[in-house]
Amino acid sequence: MKVQSIESHPAKDVDMEGASGVRMRMLIGPDDGAKNFHMRLFEVQPGGHSPHHTHNYEHEVLILQGQATVKSEQGDRPAKEGDAVFVPPNEKHQFQNIGTGLLRFVCLIPAPEDCSQ
Repeated sequence: MKVQSIESHPAKDVDMEGASGVRMRMLIGPDDGAKNFHMRLFEVQPGGHSPHHTHNYEHEVLILQGQATVKSEQGDRPAKEGDAVFVPPNEKHQFQNIGTGLLRFVCLIPAPEDCSQ
């Protein structure tokens, strides 16, 4: 079993085309032996955003802090602290920080086959 504070996990810049002002902390992942799911924490600076992208797996997201616009194929949706977001596989999506403070959200994904994400 692992019990560890969020801040004890290193925050790394998200180095994907289209990302701006985003850092990620791998809270539970391949180094922990997590073979089914990975839990990540994203921190997005004011005005920052994740890449507008798609992939073949779903996301489950919980907004912990801040205000966001979640872009999707159905249009832009507001999201705030306490909101849960489900992104189905293959749906183009993006998280944008529209607030004046930090946007923080937990994102759960199926463990990638190569476990490098």
